[in-house]
Amino acid sequence: MSEVVVRIAASGEGVTDAGRRIALAAPGDTVSPEGAITPGAHHQPPPCRHFPECGGCQLQHVDDEAYAGFLVDRVAQPLRAQGLAVPTIIAPHISPPLSRRRASLRAERRGNQVRLGFNAERSHRLVDMRECFILRSELFALVEPLRRLMGGLLGPRGSGGVRMTLADQGVDVLLENVTAEGIEASEALSAFGARHGLARLALDDGSGPQSWWEPEPVTITLGGVAVPLPHGAFLQATSEGEAALVAGVREAVGDAKIVADLFAGLGTFALSLTGRTLAVEGEREAALALKGAAQRGGRQVFVDHRDLFQRPLVATELDRFEAVIIDPPRAGAREQAALLAQASVPRIASVSCNPATFARDAKILIEGGYTLDWVQPVGQFRWSTHVEIVGQFSR
Repeated sequence: MSEVVVRIAASGEGVTDAGRRIALAAPGDTVSPEGAITPGAHHQPPPCRHFPECGGCQLQHVDDEAYAGFLVDRVAQPLRAQGLAVPTIIAPHISPPLSRRRASLRAERRGNQVRLGFNAERSHRLVDMRECFILRSELFALVEPLRRLMGGLLGPRGSGGVRMTLADQGVDVLLENVTAEGIEASEALSAFGARHGLARLALDDGSGPQSWWEPEPVTITLGGVAVPLPHGAFLQATSEGEAALVAGVREAVGDAKIVADLFAGLGTFALSLTGRTLAVEGEREAALALKGAAQRGGRQVFVDHRDLFQRPLVATELDRFEAVIIDPPRAGAREQAALLAQASVPRIASVSCNPATFARDAKILIEGGYTLDWVQPVGQFRWSTHVEIVGQFSR
């Protein structure tokens, strides 16, 4: 007997009303006992020739309505698993196609052939990228030139990485696991940077990134302030997704005049606020970049270089603030959440890239007396199973 797909699992498979998981099925599809899929109203033709082989996207076969429903489920299910009531979920933000402004690709050389792209889904096998519907055009335009460049830098069976970030001055390129020795190699790299109008071209042979081409200091504008961009620094994947997260944080913080921004990074949120802000960041180069930018921009942002995993802010420190922003890495911030739960901060803006650790830390805050007022999913990794979250807690 045929079954109907009712939702999408966290890993991307369609799930039928009987609990059966079917790869590449969308909500509304009908699945025969043999596994044949009859497309429903939410099944769309994938735009990219590399789908579903390429691991960059898992959900190109579903329309935006079904994808939005998936993002909502990705936030709600972990909260339910923690025994928490699901709050108001604001309609998800979904970044448009061709909007990804940073990417980490892999390159490999086999004889005279060089492949460059994302890994295949659940595999270390590389898919040679010939088109892409998620990258900004400025990034994709460099794929073929970088394929040729890496051919001259990699050994016959060598492999390396290519990181691209769209900065204020153009594309910042970092080549990993490659070396360039001698005057000819140096001149070739500089010529490549000039010919393609790069903001910066750097190499990392394993000893740390070194710039080979950087006509002027590379920056990224955050909250209207140009911030120096360290090599490999974290940046939200799309400018649209960043704007959605910033708007959510501003809503959660409200009219607070003194705010702490924990895991502040380069200042995505701290530089977007108008009050006095303490920005706490454990990565030294990011902290220094933010400190200098805030001073030059005349912003009331005070930077504390501090490892919040080793030394989280305690309740007496937190109680000075009218609101706290917390944006930890994927592992979450269990220890910091526990100390926040002991504090009397009226409002918390919580940002996360992991629904499971968001829910875990939310439970700690709620058990400490906070209420989770609302959450919003942010799908800036379009067509992927990855989701960002911004939410408001109040006491």
